[in-house]
Amino acid sequence: MRRAIALVALLALAGGGVGAAYQAVARQRHYRELMTRGDAALRDDQTYAAIEAYSGAIALRDDSMLPYLRRGQTYHRQGNLEEAARDFRSAAARDTTAPRPLEELGDVLYQDQKYKGSVEAYEGCLRLDDHAARLHFKLALAQYRNGDLTAAMATLDKVLRIDDQMSDAHYLRGVCLRETHHPAEAIPALERAVALSPGMIPAREELADLYAAAGRRDAELEQLQALALLDTNHIERQVAVGLAHARAGRWDLAVLTLGRALEQHPDADVIYHALGQVWLERPRDDRTFLGKAREALERVASNTGATSDVLTLYGKALLQDGDVDRAERTLEEATTRAPVEPSAYLLYATAAERQNHFAAARTALIQYGSLAPDASGFSARAERIAQLSLKMNETGAAVDWLRKATLASPNDNRILGALAEAQIRAGDRAAARATIARGLERDPKNAALLALARRAR
Repeated sequence: MRRAIALVALLALAGGGVGAAYQAVARQRHYRELMTRGDAALRDDQTYAAIEAYSGAIALRDDSMLPYLRRGQTYHRQGNLEEAARDFRSAAARDTTAPRPLEELGDVLYQDQKYKGSVEAYEGCLRLDDHAARLHFKLALAQYRNGDLTAAMATLDKVLRIDDQMSDAHYLRGVCLRETHHPAEAIPALERAVALSPGMIPAREELADLYAAAGRRDAELEQLQALALLDTNHIERQVAVGLAHARAGRWDLAVLTLGRALEQHPDADVIYHALGQVWLERPRDDRTFLGKAREALERVASNTGATSDVLTLYGKALLQDGDVDRAERTLEEATTRAPVEPSAYLLYATAAERQNHFAAARTALIQYGSLAPDASGFSARAERIAQLSLKMNETGAAVDWLRKATLASPNDNRILGALAEAQIRAGDRAAARATIARGLERDPKNAALLALARRAR
């Protein structure tokens, strides 16, 4: 009897083990089916079906890295960066030896502009696999975006030791060198990038800017011409070539280049703007060039959406052509269009002063100073503001501005003389005598100051 009971118990245990094993096999088969279904849906870009399948696989095998990785990739494809990052972190936690989830996490965080987290993810990935130049480059790019240019350049050195043919790495190195104020070293790095990838437009743009800053006009022009050939859909490239010819003093080539561009795009305002600029800046012996400049710029400036720089250039042409009344109105309008071209205030001040609108001229000069502080030109501008104040019989304001001018140019006796004269006009002869004495200490024989001293007695 006891033996029978024991046999029954053994059979029950065996049956239970077979049942558990069968369930485990069934769960594993169902898991693989869900993964296969998810992969097929993802290939067909059916992202919602893929997420549903991978989620089912995760419910069956929460300890597995792969379904989290696949679902994260699917969320990434949908643009759901937050969910993608969460799944990649889960995948990395379930297999700490797998670099792929960390790389994918770095990619998602970089796209989400979370550059610090992206750097940390790539660094974790490289601790598992530090042989791939591509991964080092991703880290360098994230470091650059995170503002750590020193770290980015150190990482780029590793990249180029692994693969010296990676043009993107040379380009980024050139950008880092430029931004850390090493233009002479940036140029060869960018030249190497262009040599490896002749069609790399950003590298050629950087090179053109660096050549221009270095005064290498021919080298700048070469890059701009290459850009115009590579990017034929943007007429701004052809305009840049024309303006580069002008900067190099090749005025005929500048006009010829812009003229050809105008034949292809007869309604392009940007070309008329550039042509007007070239005609206006071109050395001229007669008024023909000025007339051409005015004609080209008028076409652009007459548009309701004309920018401040266009209106400023047109106002300058009008001013030089003697049409002061129209120049004043145009330049005043230029000062109201954001973003304002700073020189509009200076030109408007000139036009307004010629029209005897002294208050408007003074205000424009003061506004220029607040918009574009220029220490080198401050004393001359302050003196001009003072002279306008005197024309308005505001001697107190004139004295104040001339004092500011003397602080900016303390060794200029001419400004000291102007200050003393304003002080005399304001009735403050004691202050005038003190000002004159300062000037005569440096130049005892200064005729203008000696004459002012007699008036100030």
